[in-house]
Amino acid sequence: MRTPLRIGTTVTAGLLLAACSSPREAAQSDSAAGGSPMSKIDSTEVRTTAEGGGGPAAAGPQQQAVLTALGGLGGKPIETLTPQEARKQPTPTSAVMAVLKQQGKDTTPTALVPGVTSADRSVAGAAGQIPARIYTPAGAGPFPVIVYYHGGGWVIGSKEVYDGGARGLAKAANAVVVSVDYRLAPEHKFPAQHDDALAAYRWAARNAASLKGDTSRMALAGESAGGNLAVATAVAVRDDAQLPKPKHVISVYPIAQPDTTTASYTTYANAKPLNRPMMGWFAKHATRTPADLKDPRINLVGANLKGIAPVTIINAQIDPLLDDGARLERALRDAGVAVERRLYDGVAHEFFGQAAVVDEAKEAQQYAGDRLKAAFGGR
Repeated sequence: MRTPLRIGTTVTAGLLLAACSSPREAAQSDSAAGGSPMSKIDSTEVRTTAEGGGGPAAAGPQQQAVLTALGGLGGKPIETLTPQEARKQPTPTSAVMAVLKQQGKDTTPTALVPGVTSADRSVAGAAGQIPARIYTPAGAGPFPVIVYYHGGGWVIGSKEVYDGGARGLAKAANAVVVSVDYRLAPEHKFPAQHDDALAAYRWAARNAASLKGDTSRMALAGESAGGNLAVATAVAVRDDAQLPKPKHVISVYPIAQPDTTTASYTTYANAKPLNRPMMGWFAKHATRTPADLKDPRINLVGANLKGIAPVTIINAQIDPLLDDGARLERALRDAGVAVERRLYDGVAHEFFGQAAVVDEAKEAQQYAGDRLKAAFGGR
């Protein structure tokens, strides 16, 4: 077995920007240093099929049905489009709706996740009002408050596209969820997204009572780029004496570092719905210069993570970002942060919000909810 890249290894910040046109040979997977393949594991290291020359893993039948439906919706490769065009493309959520219709099932949100209501409103961002969706479980409260950040490489995505994950988390954790439509690049380059993420947390803390929320039980959560925002916001809140500290962070297949030469980036370079060229496209549009990729808000594994709230990382097997999760887990452990990481086999990036049709997503949402409930003191 080749020596794995360690957390302290210096990586070239420009690699994400080069990913569209300059694939590199993989370094040894950071998630391949010990243990045996498992569907769900809680350990410091995990193996991927990239180790030992293995090829990409196959999607399970339910996940494959979603991927097949997505392929049938006529979308174009994101990396060939402008950001404005990309935002109009079919999404994995579109594919989930198509599968539900094929199955003759109700696609309304209240049918998919009963017992949770939602309302759209504006909240204070860093440079003005931004849209948000507030999810509230049944009951009188007060409830814990989770501030949730959607994915999309900081360029695409919205609270609508990521409704399934946020709504499911409200149900699983029995918590109010504030899902934030932070400003997108390239209209608003980095660090606008991170600035809005922190501002939204501040708004939620100040307005929790009006949401039937409890500021003594707050948390952060997000998927992909939003998983990055959740951890980066935890760091920012740690350093702000005026804000209540989150009890926990849920980071689902996060962007955690800029190195695109990891084994998972190579093994899943052409995966769906996320691939390596897309990651280069996101970086190109989201950042002002390649130097931004060295910023600890993007390069989380290079950040000072000491003293932040405990973190749960959820990874999908069929995902270029699998090794980002492994590196982030190691960096958190090195910083003395309590962290648990779970890998789901046979599913792809974006699976977390697909609980209506993918059993692993339902399990992952319940796992995240259980972790949050424990952090909230079992309430």
